[in-house]
Amino acid sequence: MVVAPATPAGSAAAPGGQRHVICMKWGTKYGPEYVNRLYAMVRRHLSGDFHFVCLTDNGAGIRREVQCLPIPPLDLPAGIPERGWTKLVTFSADLHGLRGTALFLDVDVVVTGSLDDFFTQPGEFLIIHDYKRPWRITGNSSVYRFELGAHPDVLEYFRGHFAEIREQFRNEQAYLSDFLHRQGKLTYWPAAWCPSFKYHGIPAWPSNYWKAPFVPADARIVIFHGECNPPDALAGRRNRRFRYIRPATWVAEHWHE
Repeated sequence: MVVAPATPAGSAAAPGGQRHVICMKWGTKYGPEYVNRLYAMVRRHLSGDFHFVCLTDNGAGIRREVQCLPIPPLDLPAGIPERGWTKLVTFSADLHGLRGTALFLDVDVVVTGSLDDFFTQPGEFLIIHDYKRPWRITGNSSVYRFELGAHPDVLEYFRGHFAEIREQFRNEQAYLSDFLHRQGKLTYWPAAWCPSFKYHGIPAWPSNYWKAPFVPADARIVIFHGECNPPDALAGRRNRRFRYIRPATWVAEHWHE
C-alpha cells in the first residue's frame, strides 16, 4: 500500500481529486496519541494514496505524516457551549486550499475494516444515521464525506443565523443534517459500517457481566460517543452510574500505531 506523504504546513495543497482524511483536535480532552493512532488505523485500512490532515490548535507530538493546519475561526459569541459547532469550519469555501474528496473522522473512533468504500459509496454528502432515534433525519457526524468547498452555504448560513439556529438545534450535527436534507443532498452510510460501541458492541443485560464487548458484524468504523472512549472500553467499567462493561480487549488489536 502506498501512502501519500504529508504536505508540509503552509505549502501548496494537494491537487484536485485527491482523497483527504480530516480530523480535528482542540483543547486538552484528546492528546496527540489519538491523532497518531487514527492515522495508523487509516493507513492500515485505506488502500492507495491519501492525504491526512489534522485541524488543530496544537500540533505538538503529532506524527510527521499528518499535516497539521490551523482551525479556521468559527466566530461564535463568547461563552457559548461548543457542542461540536467547530466542525462546521470543514465546509469553508476555501479550507487551506485543499481540493478533492474529504472523509472526516472523529479522533476517538476505532477503525476495524476497509475504508475504501467510504470514498466510492454514492452520495453527495454522507453521514451516519442517528442510532437512538432512527425515525429522525439527524446524522451522527463522527464520520462524514463531502467535496471540499462544495457546501460553503452550510457555514455561511450558520454564521449569519446563529441565534435562531441555536434555538432550533441542539448541536452541529442536527443543524448540518437538516440543512443538507432540505437541499436533497443528505445520504446515510450503510448501517453496518459505523456501529456504536454503546448501542451495538456491549452484550445485553445481564450477559454484559460475563460476556466481553465485541466488534459488531461488518463494522468498518466503531463509534465511541457519550461517556466511554476507546481507553475506557479497553479498561472496562464497574461503576454504578453507567452500564457495567467487561474489558473490550478487541480495542487493543486496532487502536494502536
